[in-house]
Amino acid sequence: MMVQQPGDAAVSPPGRWGMLRRRIVGSRPWQSIVRHGWPDNPLDRSLVVTSSLFLHLHSVKVSRRSLRWSYSLGLGIMAVILFAVLVFTGVLLMFYYIPSVESAYSTMKDIQFSIPLGQFTRNMHRWSAHAMVLVVALHMARVFYTGAYKPPREFNWVTGVVLLLLTLGASFTGYLLPWDQLAYWAITVGTNIAGYAPVIGSATRGLLLGANEVGQAALIRFYTLHVALIPLALTLLISFHLWRVRKDGGLAISDPDVDSRGGDGT
Repeated sequence: MMVQQPGDAAVSPPGRWGMLRRRIVGSRPWQSIVRHGWPDNPLDRSLVVTSSLFLHLHSVKVSRRSLRWSYSLGLGIMAVILFAVLVFTGVLLMFYYIPSVESAYSTMKDIQFSIPLGQFTRNMHRWSAHAMVLVVALHMARVFYTGAYKPPREFNWVTGVVLLLLTLGASFTGYLLPWDQLAYWAITVGTNIAGYAPVIGSATRGLLLGANEVGQAALIRFYTLHVALIPLALTLLISFHLWRVRKDGGLAISDPDVDSRGGDGT
C-alpha cells in the first residue's frame, strides 16, 4: 500500500477519452499522416506548426508595421481568393462548354439561359477575372511604392511580374471562348498586334492561331492555354511566391535597413 505524501500531486488514472487518444496517437495511420504526437506539450505543439502547410505559411518573425491592413490593403490575399473563385467557377463551366466553332456560342447561350445558376456562374467567372487583373496590378503598384522589391526580395519581385503577365494571358485567352463577334474581332486585332513584335512576332502569332486566321485551331489552343497551362503555371508560381514571402521574413516595410534588422516591434 502506497501512502501519498502531502507534496505529491494526485495522478488520476486515464479515463476513456485518454485511452482512446493513446490508441489513436499510437496507431499506424496517425503516425503515417500526422508524424507527431498529441499536441499537449511544447515539442508537439511546435511540430504541429512546422509540419502544417497552412500554419507554416507565416514567417516566424515579422515586422509589426507590415501587419497593418493599411500597409498592404490585403491585395495579395485578395488576388489569391479571386484566383480560387476563377478555378472553381471555371471547372463548373467546363462541364457544359464545348470548344468547337460550331458549338461554342450555342453552349455559352445554354449556360446563360438554360442551366440553373449558369448566368450567375458565368458572371462570377467574368467579373472575378476583371477584378483579378485590377487587384494584381494594384498589388504590384503597392509593392513598388513601398519599396518591398528591394534586396533580398528582388527575385520575388520578378516572380510577381511573371504572375502579372500570366494573369493578363489568362484574361486574354479566355476572351475568345464565347466565340461571338466581339471575341472574334478582339482576338484578331490582338494577335495581329502580337505579329508586329520584332523577331518573334510572326512565330508568336502562328503559335497562338495555329493558322492564318482565327478558327478552330485558335479556339482549341486558347482553350488549352486558358483551362490547363496558364492555371497550372499560376498555381505553381503563386505557391512559390508565397513561400518566398515567408522565407524573406513576411511583408517588407519601406525601410530596407530596418527590415533587415527585423523591423520595429517584431
